[in-house]
Amino acid sequence: MKRARAARPVFAAILCCTFFCASAHAQRWALAKLNKSPRHQEWVTVRHGNRAVETFIVYPQVPTKRPVVLIIHEIFGMTDWVQDLADQVAAAGYIAVAPDLLSGMGPHGGRSTSFSQQQAIEAVSHLNPDQITADLNAVADYALKLPSADGKLFVAGFCWGGGQSFRFATNRRDIAADFVFYGPPPTEDAMKRITAPVYGFYAGNDERISATIPETQKEMKALGKIYRPVVYPGAGHGFMRAGEAPDASYANRQARNQAWARWKKLMAAH
Repeated sequence: MKRARAARPVFAAILCCTFFCASAHAQRWALAKLNKSPRHQEWVTVRHGNRAVETFIVYPQVPTKRPVVLIIHEIFGMTDWVQDLADQVAAAGYIAVAPDLLSGMGPHGGRSTSFSQQQAIEAVSHLNPDQITADLNAVADYALKLPSADGKLFVAGFCWGGGQSFRFATNRRDIAADFVFYGPPPTEDAMKRITAPVYGFYAGNDERISATIPETQKEMKALGKIYRPVVYPGAGHGFMRAGEAPDASYANRQARNQAWARWKKLMAAH
């Protein structure tokens, strides 16, 4: 079982996202919501080494310092929906930071906006894991030093980013809680390094990813780690985005609403 686990890379999530999230770029509804937001939004450039990571930040309208939520985008890169999700997280009372991990990777040094959907899928799927970790660490460090941050860090990832959020938990020790939305787990050896509780959100109609849950539960339990997955019946891969779209199916909309409520409750509990 362990050998099969090690051979189960992020490629599984890539295939799922490619087939189940084909309409990810058709997000005018998300952009319309974002443009109506009363919250402060800004793009900042986070530099480390020879990298410059363009990062979208949305601040909550609150009177106190608040935790940071690091959002890891889908395989489509930084889309309108990811930015709208960041705004929703800020509306819930958190400082939302969403790095564009394709920063500097596009034509003429561009970011996600430089790619077509298919180009973004290919570019994201070939990102260097060490670069991803370094980018995420730099953005997390930057955000935690913001004057309005209280020092607590949450991490959440979606689709390809779901797998990356699980993997990032193996590489950073100060994560208060890690939220994996329909992403594959890391290897058992990497799991040994996890210190944060991991909460999974999975789709019932996404067996390629959801089939990994039983073995992940077994391995995390054996290692003494917290891993609490929930599967939403009838929902498809990418339901957090698809469930908000105007043409959302009932199952996706229900899953999105239930997962959103659970996510906020878990963050409040930590």
